[in-house]
Amino acid sequence: MKVLIIGSGGREHALAWGCANSRLNPEITCLPGNGGTARIARNVDIKTEDLNQIVDFVRDQRNKFDLVIVGPEAPLVAGVADLLAEYGCPVFGPQKEAARIEGSKAFAKQLMTQTGVPTADYAIFSDFEAVKEHIHHRGAPLVIKASGLAVGKGVIICKTEADAVAAAEAMLLRDAFGTAGHEVIVEDCLIGRELSLLALVDGEDVLLLPPSRDHKRAFDGDQGPNTGGMGAYSPLPESNRTEIRRLAATTLVPIVKKMAENGAPFRGCLYAGLMMTDSGVRVLEYNCRFGDPETQAIIPLLSFDILELMAEVAQGGLGHWLKAHHCDPLDCGKSTVAGHAVTVVAAMEGYPDKYPKGVEITKLPEEDDNLIVFHAGTTYQANRYYTSGGRVLAVTGLGNNHEDAVARAYAGVEQAKFAGIRYRKDIGRGVK
Repeated sequence: MKVLIIGSGGREHALAWGCANSRLNPEITCLPGNGGTARIARNVDIKTEDLNQIVDFVRDQRNKFDLVIVGPEAPLVAGVADLLAEYGCPVFGPQKEAARIEGSKAFAKQLMTQTGVPTADYAIFSDFEAVKEHIHHRGAPLVIKASGLAVGKGVIICKTEADAVAAAEAMLLRDAFGTAGHEVIVEDCLIGRELSLLALVDGEDVLLLPPSRDHKRAFDGDQGPNTGGMGAYSPLPESNRTEIRRLAATTLVPIVKKMAENGAPFRGCLYAGLMMTDSGVRVLEYNCRFGDPETQAIIPLLSFDILELMAEVAQGGLGHWLKAHHCDPLDCGKSTVAGHAVTVVAAMEGYPDKYPKGVEITKLPEEDDNLIVFHAGTTYQANRYYTSGGRVLAVTGLGNNHEDAVARAYAGVEQAKFAGIRYRKDIGRGVK
């Protein structure tokens, strides 16, 4: 089986790792991949934003891929799945219309309103004077979000009205997030614990994956700016399977059904970012792909062959697979082996703002059965690894319980050596 994975981050290395461990024994190619995927796949230097070159590469008769897996959101929102489908290539990842659920937060909010999915009260604006008036009328605290893609950084929590006005002004008038911020969402600020629910979806049927929790703030104690994610763990010690089933039935199933009814069936991995408040669950956002770094914690815990499932999803066969395996689609316990996973991200000093690249990684953590090192922003040149992104490594520790997994993840990340290394010290700690 010939598999192509589009993307270059830790999520894509985790997907490649999962595929490499498949019973299908695939031949894996990554576009462009990273230093970690170079060990288990063929890396080809084609950028994820170059859709024409990606299509030409897939159409090349010398390749003949049996499955294309699209990791990041940007090419999905740009329509890469539509382009590849024109040539009959099975794609794991939604087409452009379905990918709007992440490409436009305004679209996602309206979809939640239509389906009765619980979310924070909100308003949508593209005019600065109108949003400023709304902020003063609504009062703080508020959350200002860029409606478009902003690489996980377009969400600003504002404690005062002045902060909210400044955030809206930066987006609408100063292009703080480019075109992504030319439409903004103003939301009530929710208090609670976040939770990530991911599911494989083939347009109709759903298979829930283990729940996880991401740590988005740059610094310990959830301080500092939002990032793409500084660590994650799975499963959640405080949640039980019955509660997770209820959450999935409330937040994922209605959206999948509505999108199919609207003629834009979702096919790929649907991600719901939830906030557990004193008033109940609220959906913060939907993503149209696997989370990063949640994927690095989830993939090692799966009890089924992830490549086999992604191939079924791409061809609309998930329902048949579920019946054949007598699988309850919303029982996350059925998709998970016993154990826990904790992922700690080793980043470059300065991330998520400006940071240096091309720094040599002088030592990688030593992997074993309970420690996996997923590369995120790395390259491999002349038998040496170098940094190429703000998030450099995602070190995943596995254990029979949560505490063991935390200890192994930190024992691993402490071995990593490169100038400017920085990581949070509280990922998964203090969890009960």
